[in-house]
Amino acid sequence: MAPEGTIQLSVPSDPACMTIVRALVDKMAEVAGFDEDQVFRIVLAVDEACTNIIRHQYGGRHDQRIDITADLGSGGERFQVVIRDYGDVRDPDQFKGRDLRDVRPGGLGVHIIREVMDEVEYSAAPGGGMQLRLCKSTQRE
Repeated sequence: MAPEGTIQLSVPSDPACMTIVRALVDKMAEVAGFDEDQVFRIVLAVDEACTNIIRHQYGGRHDQRIDITADLGSGGERFQVVIRDYGDVRDPDQFKGRDLRDVRPGGLGVHIIREVMDEVEYSAAPGGGMQLRLCKSTQRE
């Protein structure tokens, strides 16, 4: 049975602090039993989500807060990361990637997140802001 546990982290919306978030997710995904390639992909998905918060929710401001909760729960059957911001509440349906036929740099974060993770759920956070729940099964097919 894989280990269980939850770690919570609150960081400023400064891109320099994303190193801490990436390190946390990297180690938690490794402990969950993912191989090196999957760990890389999960870290990339979380990094893209945080980058989108900084860029779109906070308009590039580095003095706001992002809360991360990484959870090795459900008997080790899944790895979950919840990312919460304190920006505006938005319609979850608006979080869509651009058309992939529109070839240009940037704008692929949502596509990457949805491709890597098994479950992706945007919702309004209690007290304001948005919450993104990302889940990845640790069970191999």
